[in-house]
Amino acid sequence: MLSRCLRSISRIPGNLIPITLSHYIPKPQNNIPCHRITASLTSVSVLTCKRPNTVPLQVRSVATIVDPAARFDEMVIGPQRKYYFLGGKGGVGKTSCAASLAVKFADHGHPTIVISTDPAHSLSDSFAQDLAGGDLVPIEGLNSPLFALEINPEKAKEDFRTSSQKNGGSAVKDFMNNMGLGMLADQVMQFVESPQYSMFSRIVFDTAPTGHTLRLLSLPDFLDASIGKIMKFKQKLASAASAFKSVLGKAAEQQDVPDKLQQLRERMTKVRDLFRDSNSTEFVIVTIPSVMAMNESSRLHASLRKECVPVHRLIVNQILPPSVSGCKFCTTKRKDQMRAIDMIRNDPELANLRIIEADLVDLEIRGVPALKFMGDIVWR
Repeated sequence: MLSRCLRSISRIPGNLIPITLSHYIPKPQNNIPCHRITASLTSVSVLTCKRPNTVPLQVRSVATIVDPAARFDEMVIGPQRKYYFLGGKGGVGKTSCAASLAVKFADHGHPTIVISTDPAHSLSDSFAQDLAGGDLVPIEGLNSPLFALEINPEKAKEDFRTSSQKNGGSAVKDFMNNMGLGMLADQVMQFVESPQYSMFSRIVFDTAPTGHTLRLLSLPDFLDASIGKIMKFKQKLASAASAFKSVLGKAAEQQDVPDKLQQLRERMTKVRDLFRDSNSTEFVIVTIPSVMAMNESSRLHASLRKECVPVHRLIVNQILPPSVSGCKFCTTKRKDQMRAIDMIRNDPELANLRIIEADLVDLEIRGVPALKFMGDIVWR
């Protein structure tokens, strides 16, 4: 019934623009595929690429960019590397938004990586492609370089444990590993620092739900407050072990505890500094038009603002379009959603963000064609 109601839309307010998937599918061209992007301060010139004919999917949806400055143009300008972290409450469509953003970056000539750090991965489902295994996988169906990765929790945990044993300080790192934060920090910094990923100019992170990111940002302060206690505790253990080994006639292994803890703290600080760098990083909050989701988004933005993380955009996803078929459920549900959107516009934490409203569509967003369609809805 819901699908029938959505398909019956015959009138759309003047400020909403109807889009179907067929609008983004280009006609066959003889242009040579090319990924070069030419940028200036005011414009971006992208060389078109040849794409195969595609059967259009019949999807109806609309999107409103409340703030006219919330445009994709400003996200795509410039060859320098940029990082986009998409986060929010679970189940609001973060993965679809992240995947569609990555596809659009690639279509505009930016070599792109999209990474899922959420333990409950759905990036493979979004691309209709197996991305498990913890390695970069090229996305099929594009003429531009796009790679995706679902961080394998077990593989990352084993790699992190190996690194911890080599570098010492395993007790502290194991503690962080159990929190799910140590391996995330290592993965993030791997893409930031490793030369093998230097060719990628856009990196999109599909993050875990809200609390995970906030704990990651607070870790340097936590280490500052706790480093003295941890050092004293480890020194006591080291002294006891040394005394025990001396009885057995074995030399005690020496460990430079302060240096190892300091290295750990510096690495976590680098992650936090990346989040705070407004020249290269943006955190995009994704939500849905409900009071519970709005309240969590407000708290998230307050916490990110406290940590000096740049946030400019708020995506309000899955909005029911107006129904003209007399569907009482649709009408009641939309009224409830409109009340939540009014609360967002009046919320002191969210009102100043660039609000992008994206309507619910009558088709599952799965596969590159559907992600291109969603990208043209959200990232305009």
